[in-house]
Amino acid sequence: MKVNIEIDCTPLEARQFFGLPDVMPMQTAVMDKLQQQMMSNIDKVSPESLIQSWFTFDPKIAERFQDMFVTMAGLGGTRSSDKKK
Repeated sequence: MKVNIEIDCTPLEARQFFGLPDVMPMQTAVMDKLQQQMMSNIDKVSPESLIQSWFTFDPKIAERFQDMFVTMAGLGGTRSSDKKK
């Protein structure tokens, strides 16, 4: 014997039927707080601020990045300034 039961209800109606709590207010509060945090930190992840933070701690970091990209691309070995050392 095979019995099929189809229930047509929304997720909210199913939660209410099973006695589960309504999580919509909590979800809304968490999402609002998350949005506030994201908006307050949006300036920290802009391309300009990221590059500025990368290049401020070491004055020769720009040369090192250039060397790294040249080496990765296979466009050259050592730079002429490295040969003098």
